[in-house]
Amino acid sequence: MTSLDPRAPLVLDTRELGRRPGSQREVELTAPAPSELGIEVLHVPEGSPVTLDLRLEAVMEGVLVTGTASAVLEGECVRCLTPIDDEIVARLQELYVYPDQHDRAAEHHDRDLDDETSRLEDDLLDLEPLLRDAVVLALPFQPLCEDDCPGLCVECGARLADDPDHAHEAAIDPRWAGLQQLQADQD
Repeated sequence: MTSLDPRAPLVLDTRELGRRPGSQREVELTAPAPSELGIEVLHVPEGSPVTLDLRLEAVMEGVLVTGTASAVLEGECVRCLTPIDDEIVARLQELYVYPDQHDRAAEHHDRDLDDETSRLEDDLLDLEPLLRDAVVLALPFQPLCEDDCPGLCVECGARLADDPDHAHEAAIDPRWAGLQQLQADQD
């Protein structure tokens, strides 16, 4: 019994490939983005279209999936908080092993196949974990609206890109504030 729903948008059926190494199939599909696809400040909006261009290839151990995923991104610049609208193209590659290959490796205590190994379930494979990993790893750690974004003024919060000559009067050291008051009184 499989836990995968064959009608789910990111679940693919590989029966057509059989278990003949070398047989392959090209797959192009558009699926809605799963929730929380991205990082806190930059993500693919849930339900937005993700275009997948894949090649499924039968190999001795299972099915090798390679290709790309492209989607729109939304987020904000980490320096100035300006909204960012961008696109991402992430490369995908994963080997989904046949269940009997995993069982055989477990019998021989093969350390190559651990709990993180992707497995086929009744000739079905789930692309969501692969998509999630590829997109998150392809995102910039600290997204910027521009490569040279100057950020915000630390004193007043003004966006420095909008006002490059932005400045404040020099702050008065509180230890000297009394002298400043004496000078104001003399004037």
